[in-house]
Amino acid sequence: MVDNSQTPNQKNKPTPGQLIIVSGPSGAGKSTVLRKLLSECELPLQLSVSVTTRAPRTGEVEGRDYYFVSDEQFQTMRSEGQFLECMEVFGRNWYGTPVERVDEALRSGKWVILEIDVQGALSVMKQREGILSFFVHPGTRKELERRLRNRGTEEESAIQRRLEVADEELTALSYYDYEIVNRDVDIAVADICKYLKKNAEEMTHA
Repeated sequence: MVDNSQTPNQKNKPTPGQLIIVSGPSGAGKSTVLRKLLSECELPLQLSVSVTTRAPRTGEVEGRDYYFVSDEQFQTMRSEGQFLECMEVFGRNWYGTPVERVDEALRSGKWVILEIDVQGALSVMKQREGILSFFVHPGTRKELERRLRNRGTEEESAIQRRLEVADEELTALSYYDYEIVNRDVDIAVADICKYLKKNAEEMTHA
């Protein structure tokens, strides 16, 4: 929990930042939306970098895309409580949000974005107050399936599994502050930025 209280000696310190959660089914275009949001929304936004046990993909950079660790390292970090949330995805690889890096960024005044799944999001919501949360989806299941198939990177069984997970995730929509239908990336980005700036104004006048 971020301590918002200030003593006279802390007056020159940055105002604590804002924790933001963005979730949505695989294929919803979250990463594309967030890349554009980070470059266009005039707020001190910072995307949290997750820790993972999966191998780096072509073009991925350590510390920019993920922190890549071994299974043993991850489980040690997990047992030491170093994650704000973590989970095993499709029974293959672990992903976790490093709590120390998140809190350090918040203390410096950053608005930290967690791009995490519904299970992880609900876990964080139970631990932290004052979170802004967004659920991004393409509007219809048919459109989601079309996007997944257009990737051309997965077998039919994997696509069906992702659609099943998406159906489950949509049942948690009511836990989120804002629903963002990503039919057009520019509009989705503008909507999220609008809600973030509205919250920033409310914080300023609180």
